Amino acid sequence: ELAMCVGSVFLMLQSMNGLSSRTVGVSGLGPAGLVAIQMARAEGASRIIGFDLLAKRREQAMALGCEAVYDPTDCPLGSRPGKLQLETTIDCVGAKSSVEFLMDRTEDIVALFGVQRTDYTYAPRHYSKLRLCGYQGHSRKAAEYAVELIKNRKLDLAPLVTHHLPLEAYDEGIGLLERQEGMKICFWPWQE
Repeated sequence: ELAMCVGSVFLMLQSMNGLSSRTVGVSGLGPAGLVAIQMARAEGASRIIGFDLLAKRREQAMALGCEAVYDPTDCPLGSRPGKLQLETTIDCVGAKSSVEFLMDRTEDIVALFGVQRTDYTYAPRHYSKLRLCGYQGHSRKAAEYAVELIKNRKLDLAPLVTHHLPLEAYDEGIGLLERQEGMKICFWPWQE
């Protein structure tokens, strides 16, 4: 289901010629961001750069295809008005600081996937060329796109599952997620 939802963003970016041979940035390297990295690679991005506050997530992103990863609070990539290194970016966080970080460092397209929590500021410095695109919702076409990537071994969802627990340990699993010690948890009703 998550791959289908992220896939809808990639279908939109395909229609905008926003992926092939481009430097693509992904902010938020949780499950959606890790799916986005793999989809960007499958779509022929020349470079993929990830951003996340958590070192463990940055490490996982490197293993799945990022060329570089940064803590956004300590990022060497320049912002406007200088030469921008990112051509297309995908926000998988939804926070104002994440979206505006990308808007300040992206030359062409910022695609919004993360759940919006507050208003974003599209400032005069962004007016020259930046396109800001919202999530259009999932579709059968997006689901088929994701399934095709999985079938062709271009999208691996297994690394997203960090824990396997019996169903009786549901509270423990939720605790792992709340403390950001787990990413996705597979609960097994028959496991002890």
